[in-house]
Amino acid sequence: MNVRAKKHLGQHFLTDENIARKIVDSLPLTPSDLVLEVGPGTGVLTKYLLESPAHVFLAEIDTESVAYLKQHYDALEESSFIGDFLKTDFSFASGKQVQVIGNFPYNISSQILFHVVDHVLKVPTVVGMFQKEVAERTASAPRTKSYGILSVLIQAYYDVEYLFTVHENVFNPPPKVKSGVIRLTRNIKPGLEGNEVLFKRIVKAGFGQRRKKLSNSLKVLGIPEPMQSHPFLDQRAEELSVADFIDFTLLWQESINS
Repeated sequence: MNVRAKKHLGQHFLTDENIARKIVDSLPLTPSDLVLEVGPGTGVLTKYLLESPAHVFLAEIDTESVAYLKQHYDALEESSFIGDFLKTDFSFASGKQVQVIGNFPYNISSQILFHVVDHVLKVPTVVGMFQKEVAERTASAPRTKSYGILSVLIQAYYDVEYLFTVHENVFNPPPKVKSGVIRLTRNIKPGLEGNEVLFKRIVKAGFGQRRKKLSNSLKVLGIPEPMQSHPFLDQRAEELSVADFIDFTLLWQESINS
C-alpha cells in the first residue's frame, strides 16, 4: 500500500511498533468493552487492539485502507467497519459505551474531539495522537497562550492528560511537526446539563476576540442587564477557568429566565 498517496487525507502513518503498543496500552480494555479506532490506515494500532479482550470497530473512509485491513487481519469482519467517524451516531454499539482511540488525521482532529463531546454520554474514554499543538491546547490551563475554545469545551466534559510526545521521524510520510498523545476521561462538570448551547456560545464568543475583555467580546450575544456589572466581564476569556465559564453561564441563564 502506497501510504504516501494518502497524505491528502491529512494522515501520517506511524511506523514505530513500540510507540503503537504504548498508545494502545494507554487505553485499558476489558472483555466487556467496545473500542473504536479512528483512521486505522495500515493497522499499526489495530494489530495490538485485536490482541486486547475488547470488541474492535474501525472508522475508516479510505477504501484502499479498508481493503488492506481486511486482507491482513482475519479477525476483522464487514461489521467491524463503520465508515466516517464524523457521521457516526454510535448506533453500531447498540446502546453500549465506546472507548475511542486513534492516530487521528491532523486535518480533522479538532472536529473529532468536538464530535466526541457531542456524544459524551456514549464515550467514556479517548486516547489519541494529535499534532502536538492540538494536544497541548486540549490539555492547557487558564492564563496560558494555548488555552482557548478547544481547552474549555473539552475540559468541561473530560479530564485531559498529556501522556507523551512523539517525534516526526517515526511516521511515513514524516509530518513537519511533533505529535502528542493525550487521554480523555469523562468527568462532566456540574451545571452543564440543559445549558450546553449557551455555554458553547459564550465560550466561542469570548475567545473570538481573546485580547478584549469579555464585556466587549460578549456584546454580540446581548449581555443580559443583570449581568452587566459581573466582575468576569472585566477579564479576558483566557483568565477564566472551565468552572468560571460554567458558573457565568448559569447566572446568564438565570438572568434570561428571571
